[in-house]
Amino acid sequence: MDRLVEEIQSVLGNNEDFVQSRDYLADTSVILLGFSTLVDFTKTKMTLQKHSDSFISQDRPSDDLWCSIGKLIEGDVKEAISSIYVGKLVIIIENTSRFIIMDPVSKQLDRSIESPSNENVIQGPLNSFTENIDINIGIVRKQVNSNELHLKTYSTGHNVKKKLSLFYIDGKADTKLLDNLMEHIEKNINMEIDDLQGLSNMMGFRSWDAVSKFNTTELPLYAVQFLKKGRVILFVDQFPFALILPSHLLDMFILENDRNFPLPIMVSIRFVRVIGLLVTLISPGLYVALVAVNPEILQIQLALSVAQSREGVPYPALVEIILMLVILELILEASVRLPKSIGPTITMVGGIILGQAVVEAKLVSNLLIIILAATTIANSTIVGFQNSVSIRLFKYVIVFLASIFGLLGIVAGLVLIGAYLASINTYGRSYLDINMKGTENNSE
Repeated sequence: MDRLVEEIQSVLGNNEDFVQSRDYLADTSVILLGFSTLVDFTKTKMTLQKHSDSFISQDRPSDDLWCSIGKLIEGDVKEAISSIYVGKLVIIIENTSRFIIMDPVSKQLDRSIESPSNENVIQGPLNSFTENIDINIGIVRKQVNSNELHLKTYSTGHNVKKKLSLFYIDGKADTKLLDNLMEHIEKNINMEIDDLQGLSNMMGFRSWDAVSKFNTTELPLYAVQFLKKGRVILFVDQFPFALILPSHLLDMFILENDRNFPLPIMVSIRFVRVIGLLVTLISPGLYVALVAVNPEILQIQLALSVAQSREGVPYPALVEIILMLVILELILEASVRLPKSIGPTITMVGGIILGQAVVEAKLVSNLLIIILAATTIANSTIVGFQNSVSIRLFKYVIVFLASIFGLLGIVAGLVLIGAYLASINTYGRSYLDINMKGTENNSE
């Protein structure tokens, strides 16, 4: 057995799906190496035989055959092993130190392009990204026919290699942001990317930021529109969505799909999202402030009505609303984690039966149930699931400040949140920056 084969066998031989098969190509003995779970050996061998037969019939030299099959390499064992891990077929020419790395007929392991499952589309294309990074790149290239579109691909990770691709349009993307982004990737190229926290660490972002530096989307239409605005798109292998850098506050309210409506309707829809954000942040804290700290602001009839709704509730407004907010968070989390066939049942039980039961038991007031329902609905109007989760966290800050300082606490909470958002930046681009165009930033 060749030394090259023995070295590869010593590393990969303990894998049950590792295949070592001898064959003949152009009357030359070769050894095929690969994983049967990644390579369709039957179809690959048929393709190789047809290809080699055509070369023999044309009396062409065997070196031409090897070069036409794949990448011809001289005895680099590490590259051969890493190629096998990513699903390539290694063809070793017996009695030589040469081998070929070939793209084989692969096993069908990826799902086809389907309709989006987490984002709804109104009057737009119904395709979505998949776990295969090459398919995702192809989808974007098909929609952006421009010689200014550039792709940069990295192989990240030390033990488990994973592809990371960076898309941008030259002349529109912020060059300073691009340089910093590439510098961090190249500096931390050996870091493992198993999730978005790992990717954030690679990019050098702070771990305790409550607001994500990435916008995520599974819709190619949105990714392409962000590219045209000068943003940078990241694809990670096995992640079925695009990551958009940098993220801005206005991304919570603006969808390019809104432009399919007449201008007055588009403006109205975006205004509704702003109202939804304010209702989500302010309404729980406003309830606490008006009930526990500043009831004198209410008209006497309204104050009496609120007091009557809380009659029999045995604890302060802060405890009351925190209790119900925590229960609501549990319901939302359960509806996400449970199977789709059970999730709606849990939502109905939690939202209707539990809500009615706690009111009748005099544990919370009727008014609080109305406020929590409005808060939950308003939170769903915000664009992007990660953005809505951040807002859900921020409302607790305002609730605690309102329980101490009343209406002034609400104002102070909004100021603190605004100051925190202003402190967030992505390689020098502020989170509150309304200048979306990368070209405008370059020209300053």
